[in-house]
Amino acid sequence: MIVLSLSLGHAQEREMKRFDSSNEQRRHTRIRYTGTASLSNDAGHWEGALLDISLKGALMERPADWPGQPGDRYVLTLSLGDDSQITMQVTLAHVSATRMGLHCDHIDLDSISHLRRLVELNLGDPDQLQRELGLLGQ
Repeated sequence: MIVLSLSLGHAQEREMKRFDSSNEQRRHTRIRYTGTASLSNDAGHWEGALLDISLKGALMERPADWPGQPGDRYVLTLSLGDDSQITMQVTLAHVSATRMGLHCDHIDLDSISHLRRLVELNLGDPDQLQRELGLLGQ
């Protein structure tokens, strides 16, 4: 019984280290966003709830009919309330039963301007924004 308890403790400790290291790898602040985004490519068009967005990607709820696999490429479009939109070329980084993570491969100048403003308003720290913008080229 004690050995089993120690084994579970070590497993939980390893899991915590994995969680901590993934947070260390994340260098861009995620901004919670409530809204619908669309994904499209040659295979189709899907809409889903956007959960958060950063300068390097987004997290969405997985649409019910989602056929995508990690590595697939899409165009992510997020319509903002003022007739503007953010458009990113993305790669599906990971997918679960309910969510999917998207990595930004390319974003046009107008879209990065809108996204920068969105991040700026939510961060409230101009120095943090400058640090994150500096990391984009890395």
